[in-house]
Amino acid sequence: MSGTSSFAEALHSDGPNPGLAEKLDLYGRFVGAWTFDATRHLEDGTVLTGRGEVHFGWVLEGRAIQDVWILPARDAGPSPSLGKWTFNGTTLRAYDPGSDAWHIFWSDPRNQYYSRQLGRAEGDTIVQVGADGTGSSVRWSFSRITKDSFRWLGERSHDDGKTWRLEVEFLARRVAQELMTQHIAKKVKKHA
Repeated sequence: MSGTSSFAEALHSDGPNPGLAEKLDLYGRFVGAWTFDATRHLEDGTVLTGRGEVHFGWVLEGRAIQDVWILPARDAGPSPSLGKWTFNGTTLRAYDPGSDAWHIFWSDPRNQYYSRQLGRAEGDTIVQVGADGTGSSVRWSFSRITKDSFRWLGERSHDDGKTWRLEVEFLARRVAQELMTQHIAKKVKKHA
């Protein structure tokens, strides 16, 4: 067995930990492959747009959810409308039964952007609040959640959460894993 295969096998879980399954469904419902339309609002009024992909999966004995966010999507090709806005990062979300909340760690090594947050359900919305590496307050939320779609917002505050500025919006749609795999395989073959 190769090192990569043994690592993936040790990390990946087939489903949620049975004792926590109900609580883990807050993020567990996102497990699978998604595509999203991305919009970024810069402070100077510039708007950047593009298409990305995100993949959610069970990890660490089914006690956590990990995702990978990629912009532009691997099958999208050059995306001039994104400017220099690209990322390839991962989130680890671990449920804490003691606080009935989720510890959230975002890492984007390409851009050296990191954020630690605490997430909870607020009605039909999931809200994650914390700080990034610059010390700014951030609020990321999932809303309009259905079985096959969701809206994700990224907001920032420079006054400790008194006011929030919308920076990013993702409108996501679930895709069949087989379809995503086919698109990626075609893209890789084309560039080989």
